[in-house]
Amino acid sequence: MRIDFKTMANPFNATVMKRPFWNFVYSLRYCSSSSAAMNVLKTGDVLKQARVFSTSDIAGYSKLTHDSNPLHFDSECARNAGFEDIPIPGMLVASLFPRIIASHFPGAIYVKQTLDFRSPVFVGDNITGQVQASSVRQMKQKYMVKFVTTCFKDGEIVVIGGEATAILPTLFLKQGDNHNSESKDFGSRTQLQ
Repeated sequence: MRIDFKTMANPFNATVMKRPFWNFVYSLRYCSSSSAAMNVLKTGDVLKQARVFSTSDIAGYSKLTHDSNPLHFDSECARNAGFEDIPIPGMLVASLFPRIIASHFPGAIYVKQTLDFRSPVFVGDNITGQVQASSVRQMKQKYMVKFVTTCFKDGEIVVIGGEATAILPTLFLKQGDNHNSESKDFGSRTQLQ
């Protein structure tokens, strides 16, 4: 398409221009606003959520998954296995990752997750789940995003590491009903959701 700037300057000749061009100009103007740009996922962006697990969380997880491993219910069994107390099931802690992604991108399809369990989590520990976008690739009208996934105990001890891949319907972060414990980290600036 050839753009004639004389035609663009004259609003009466604007009908000469093809409609898709004006739609493109409008979308550039909409997406370039600072508030819209702040809420689009990019490589390097970090999403977080904090959580403290309880004994009722263990019971609910056990009931749902039929995981009745005595390690998660019997103090003596846990001590015999080398733990100081009853550990939270690792998969329950790792469930923070898909929750963070799905709460920011409703309709996301979680397609892959690797996990490395490094340190136990106990009832009452402050756990922060974090996903950092490591690559973003457009696929037709959706996006394949790879994340580095990490759970921290007390903000410093890595308890779970790994990687996740999800297909996102959009890169725009969901606004509104997110919990106060969630945040998006844009490099050095952090915006609470």
